[in-house]
Amino acid sequence: MLIFTDGIFITEQVGGDNDRDLVEMVLPEVPAPFPELTLAIQKEKFEKAGFEIVRAEEAYRPIRFYDIGAFVWFAHIIEWEFPGFSVDKCFDKLLEMQEVIDKNGVVEGTIHRYLIVAKKK
Repeated sequence: MLIFTDGIFITEQVGGDNDRDLVEMVLPEVPAPFPELTLAIQKEKFEKAGFEIVRAEEAYRPIRFYDIGAFVWFAHIIEWEFPGFSVDKCFDKLLEMQEVIDKNGVVEGTIHRYLIVAKKK
């Protein structure tokens, strides 16, 4: 989301570490598609472009799946994070995730977001 108001630029973005732990559970060979999407890197880009950072925050929060079917649906709809995902291709890894759910009641990953509020100097 991008918002411009009274010379202030506001953006809240999905970070490059979003769901990486989940991707690595089922597709360990897939590289991170957007490693430059971190608060530190993006702040530096804004500052080099002549912006003053008014506010900057980064958050890592849990995302939980209590059902392997819900995870399969999730991985299918976010294909840019789970490229090449299929039940057939990832079947053994999905069984491992199901074992975690059976043991712990949940399989957990991490979402990543960052916020930048900036104004032109």
